[in-house]
Amino acid sequence: MQNPKTKAVLLFMLVLSFGVLIFGGYIIKKEKPPIPDKIVSSTGEVIFTHDDIMNGQNFYFSRGGQHIGTIWGHGSYLAPDWSADFLHRMGLYIAARHNGVAAEKAKFFSQEEFDALDAPTKGKLRAVVTEEIKANRYNPSTSTLTLTPYQAEAFNALKEYYGELFMKGNERMGLQSEIVKTAEETHKLTSFFAWLSWAAGTLRLDKDYTYTSNWPYDPLVGNTPLPGNVTWSIISVILLIFGIAAALFVYLRYIGKDDYKPTLIKDFPEPNPTQSQKATLIYFLVAILLFVIQIGMGSLTAHFTVEGTSFYGIPLGKIFPYAAARTWHLQLAVFFIATCFLAAGLFIGPMVGKEPKGQKGLVLVLFGALVVVVVGTLAGTWLSATGIMGDETFYLGHQGYEFIELGRVWQLLLIVGMIIWLILMLRAIYPALKDEKDNGGLTHLLLYSSIAIPLFYMAGLLYGKGSHISDAEYWRWWVVHLWVEGFFEVFATVVMAFLLSHIGIVSKKFALMTVNFTIFLYLGGGVIGTFHHLYWTGSPIPIIALGAVFSALEVVPLTLMGFEIVHNLKSVQEGGEGYAYKWPVYFFVSVAFWNLVGAGVFGFLINPPIVLYYAQGINTTPIHSHTALFGVYGMLAISLLLFSVRHIVTRASWSDRLLKYSFWGLNGGLAAMAVFSLIPSGFYQLHYAIKYGLWYARSPEIASGDIIRAFSWARVLPDIIFSGGAILLLIFLVNAIRQSFFNKQKN
Repeated sequence: MQNPKTKAVLLFMLVLSFGVLIFGGYIIKKEKPPIPDKIVSSTGEVIFTHDDIMNGQNFYFSRGGQHIGTIWGHGSYLAPDWSADFLHRMGLYIAARHNGVAAEKAKFFSQEEFDALDAPTKGKLRAVVTEEIKANRYNPSTSTLTLTPYQAEAFNALKEYYGELFMKGNERMGLQSEIVKTAEETHKLTSFFAWLSWAAGTLRLDKDYTYTSNWPYDPLVGNTPLPGNVTWSIISVILLIFGIAAALFVYLRYIGKDDYKPTLIKDFPEPNPTQSQKATLIYFLVAILLFVIQIGMGSLTAHFTVEGTSFYGIPLGKIFPYAAARTWHLQLAVFFIATCFLAAGLFIGPMVGKEPKGQKGLVLVLFGALVVVVVGTLAGTWLSATGIMGDETFYLGHQGYEFIELGRVWQLLLIVGMIIWLILMLRAIYPALKDEKDNGGLTHLLLYSSIAIPLFYMAGLLYGKGSHISDAEYWRWWVVHLWVEGFFEVFATVVMAFLLSHIGIVSKKFALMTVNFTIFLYLGGGVIGTFHHLYWTGSPIPIIALGAVFSALEVVPLTLMGFEIVHNLKSVQEGGEGYAYKWPVYFFVSVAFWNLVGAGVFGFLINPPIVLYYAQGINTTPIHSHTALFGVYGMLAISLLLFSVRHIVTRASWSDRLLKYSFWGLNGGLAAMAVFSLIPSGFYQLHYAIKYGLWYARSPEIASGDIIRAFSWARVLPDIIFSGGAILLLIFLVNAIRQSFFNKQKN
């Protein structure tokens, strides 16, 4: 039985954390950068309008959006951050004009020319540029923004620059030609970039910092870090140390006790799966196929750093551009992991409860629906990135936001599929729910976490085509952070608790306590910690403070992974050489390892505001995303797959040898990828972001320069090793299915 006090504490934490998150969303909505109705010159001439900005935003997203560079630091890392790029280029133009350079020549005034000036002149020009850009000439009563003469000139000069860039393409930036085809499209796109940079460079009307809290760093335009960035970073480290100490005390005092130790089940009889459990094999098989394709897209995306629009001389840019490859890479990762998680839920349902009548047929119908969503998503995003679909891509093509690229129609169909999955889960576990008198028991927690999966994915519906970027980013991170990193992990934790208690690695009492402790720590830090993704998206200072403090607390539960690793390794050793669950447990051990390293160490690396002020939008983020997204959720998906498949296929079809090489290939390849490529390229770029600013760290000289390209080449061998591990896993699964069912039928 769960202690009533525990239930009360968890409920209180739930209400408090989501109350703060929702109130923070209200503050973000209230304080977001305004979009003027019209932007005019000092003479009153209309330069661009609110509609131009929104049409430019929609056009940008229709061509791949956050996969053709970043905006306010969110997106892909080959092309520039367009907000930082526009802001710096405008600063250079204004500096040139104030230094007496003619308008035509000022278009081409470079940072090298500025650096060549004497120190007093540079100091004077920085002061003039800062004053001109920082002054807020927006009139809320008329919703009109007035540009200075030089700002108006800069807009027209940059419109010419971006028109040529997106018309002709740029190999170093991974931009294919003819992203824009008309002067109207150029005007819309430049208007959007101009507004983004205005919000990043202009002071709020009632504050001494910009709408993006002085991000990005750029001394030329006066963007430098706020004192609060340092203060809250220090506080976050102090709270992290305190939180780790408290978590260790609670774990060792109340959870890590010998009396929770169960008796390990070593006997493994021939599996006797239900019909619906057998039907989940098609989910797992397709999931691994998606995984293999996803790896191929990742290798192609990495290669585009070397040849931005080609693959070993083959011009792919027009038919399969960088934006399409990266979109598929991310979407296939989500589909692979989600498919394994959903299939594991369908498998464990009859294990917990019983096999409902007609469950197999419904499981297969759901699989067909998921196939439609996956195929529709991949086709729609490709048609959008190549420009074939035109500008109206939001519903069937590309939404433009990272990790939620799929068109709104496919998004709705996916939600319908999740609801069907929830019904199938409920059908299976309903008898166990009735038998479990405690509504806080493991079976009820399985139900609650299952409900959370479709529920929190629906947050992605709360923004739409033409939503303000600040609002859209808030709801997008509800999906990416709360759904992927939060409730999917809680669901997986509950499923693993069932499986590990079923095979005797942990007792049911210990499993329940661990799940409750995990939920408590997640609610205590993870929910409000969502704000650390929103530091520079037009959010006010209180959001930065909350994000810094609570994102640090997210790391606390990850420090306990060492205990989990030791315990599970001891269980495998106790099971002996022929232990049936050796490799499923080993993959689960790797989850704990990568949780500690990828999510903990590399996650906290970019969490403090003062670090992320410089690291936002550069290759430090992929260090965390690769080692956490695959290292944690990918390995967890494989562990769930193997636990499930172990109870479906015959004993004779199981190959520890293939799984051994797959395990070391995947883990060794990921580690080598991080050590020899991701980490050095990330810190190399960070050096220049701190020294000169994001505009330079993301320029082709750095982002696709010789050093970064060398680090990209260094990924080749790790990628081959990693791919080999995935292919061996696919071979294992195909052989197990063939020997268990097809050879059996022949015999």
